[in-house]
Amino acid sequence: MAQASRSQQLVRSERRMFAASDDNAMMKQILSTHAPDGRLVDIKPILLIIDNVLRHITPEIDQALTAGSGRIDSFDDPTNLSAIDDVLDALAYIVHKISCEISCKCAGGGDAHATTMVILNMLSSYSWDAKVVLTLAAFAVNFGQFWLIVQLCTTNTLAKSVALLKQLPDVLEHSQTLKPHFDALNKLIKAMIDVTKCIVEFIELPCEYISSEVPPLSTAMASIPTAAYWTIRSVVACAAQITSLVGLRQEFVTSTSEAWELSSLAHKVSSIHEHLQNLLRLCYQRIEEKKQEETYKEFIRIIETPQKEISKILRVIFRKEDPHPLFSPADKTRVDIDVLRRKHVLLLISDLDISLDEIQVLEVLYKYERASSSELNYEIVWLPIVDRSAWNDSYQQKFLNLQSIMPWYTVNHPSVIEPAVIKYTKEKWRFVKKPIVVTLDPLGKVTCTNALNMMWIWGNAAFPFSTDKEESLWKSESWTIELLVDGLEPNLPNWMREEKVICFYGGEKMEWIESFTSATKKAAQTLEIGLEMVYVGKNNAKERVKKISGLITEKQLSHSWQDASVWFFWNRLESMLYSKTQHGKTNDPDIIKQEVMTILGYDGSEHGWAIFFLGTTEMVRANGERVLSSMQSFEEWEEMARQMGFIPALRKHLEGSTDDHHCTRLILPGISGGIAERVVCAECGRPMEMYFMYRCCVE
Repeated sequence: MAQASRSQQLVRSERRMFAASDDNAMMKQILSTHAPDGRLVDIKPILLIIDNVLRHITPEIDQALTAGSGRIDSFDDPTNLSAIDDVLDALAYIVHKISCEISCKCAGGGDAHATTMVILNMLSSYSWDAKVVLTLAAFAVNFGQFWLIVQLCTTNTLAKSVALLKQLPDVLEHSQTLKPHFDALNKLIKAMIDVTKCIVEFIELPCEYISSEVPPLSTAMASIPTAAYWTIRSVVACAAQITSLVGLRQEFVTSTSEAWELSSLAHKVSSIHEHLQNLLRLCYQRIEEKKQEETYKEFIRIIETPQKEISKILRVIFRKEDPHPLFSPADKTRVDIDVLRRKHVLLLISDLDISLDEIQVLEVLYKYERASSSELNYEIVWLPIVDRSAWNDSYQQKFLNLQSIMPWYTVNHPSVIEPAVIKYTKEKWRFVKKPIVVTLDPLGKVTCTNALNMMWIWGNAAFPFSTDKEESLWKSESWTIELLVDGLEPNLPNWMREEKVICFYGGEKMEWIESFTSATKKAAQTLEIGLEMVYVGKNNAKERVKKISGLITEKQLSHSWQDASVWFFWNRLESMLYSKTQHGKTNDPDIIKQEVMTILGYDGSEHGWAIFFLGTTEMVRANGERVLSSMQSFEEWEEMARQMGFIPALRKHLEGSTDDHHCTRLILPGISGGIAERVVCAECGRPMEMYFMYRCCVE
């Protein structure tokens, strides 16, 4: 019973120390034992063996206590013992010394804190991670020997004799009494191993990416002495509990307070582990940021340096770990980037919300390039930019659905794109949400940071989709009906040949549409001139436009475009504005840009609008209220129309009618290329004010 009495004293001592464990005085006492001499200890192989020993024992304790089996499972040590012989040789003495110290102090009922401090002083010249690992190694030796004897004593004569000499209890016989005791012991051992691994992980963090002088690593390093103390203190407590079993073979007595003490220690050490894990997570986050920063700088250097082959650029876009980052739609297999050698490559960059309209228009251009025998020599590669932290099965399915309808190369998964490249696309190529196409020539040189605009405007005629090509195309353009419509109206050549007045109009109010088309047709009939009217819808109002188009067709008010044509018309106008803005290097008036902004401004208002053409360039346009008013008051300028012609007369009439009260709005989606700083009103020519608008429009 003397042994039980000493155990009770130990418990009381532990409780007192728990209350005053982490104060400043205690911290000073712990730190005073630390005087490292710079020696290097290869502790990882030792820790691996410790882990194998302790984690092999704890499941067998559960098995022995619950199943009552004394069978010994095979122990396959995965470490190469010959490779760590030298390490163990050099440390065998200190491990033995700690083992003896723990056994002696625990057998004599020594104070746990005092024993812990003795061990810390004994290991003063070692680093904190080495102190913990060596102490844990000493415990693994003692506990391993104890458990081997307990396991084998029922089947091995030698083990049975040693158990008798040590007076060890029969674990199987006292299984129900011992189970809470060993459950608590197992939890504490697991927590000790977890904290030890954490400490070792902190020490081995790459100093080139993180400094121990600043948080979070400095915070972690300040926490390690406390973590080391409580881990060693837990080793002493575990050893004391095991030692308390010696000599109790005939009369076994155990105290619930002992199990409570182990559980309390397990809770504290687990809390320390959780704290260290959080800091470790922050450290790895900081390291990853630093690595990404370096990768980002390297990517900038490579992509902005002339190369001899495009593959050098493409290889830094994708992670090195994936040798086949691309997916080929032709044979449904993963391929290497070598399939893109000696080609112009168009990087289609978007999120997973890229519209089917955009894919379909690009598909027409891409398949034409394949079918033609021209010198077009380009490939498209889709790079989806996604939030990887929010990736789930729904996003995966969405990605696969989009991938399945694209006839060009795609990444096999968004994760193969280097994070540094994603950062570059946002910061340098200014990708936000609206898709962009970055073009690379066969040498990997970036020739345009967004060729999608010129692809919408001129299609494959803009190949090789370079900024220089875009600029030369604009020099040869003028504001004509062909530029505005670009083949969207198949009847246009015939109408122009027949010298008809052609009217394109838009809006979303059916009452205005009926009044405007009726009044305009009446004016044309009066003048006996040919007139064709085409409804081009409204930007970003697909469902409403579809409904209005159906009514226009049903009532035979005019021609009306299908959804795809309406989308392309407005998208093309926006592309013209962005392209013109990027190339607007002079202060000279730009007629095309002004006309495009005017139509987009009309579309942003609540009313309709109309533009009339006769031939290629004779044109007049106005907002919905003014053009409707002019048509309804046609008798006022009818005579002028007979003399001058319909369009000149309408223009003169509109110039004579002023609209002092108007509200013109130009609404543009978020774009990558910026917009003009100065925009003038289409109605009065005064500078417009800039506002920011955030919109969520679900039809």
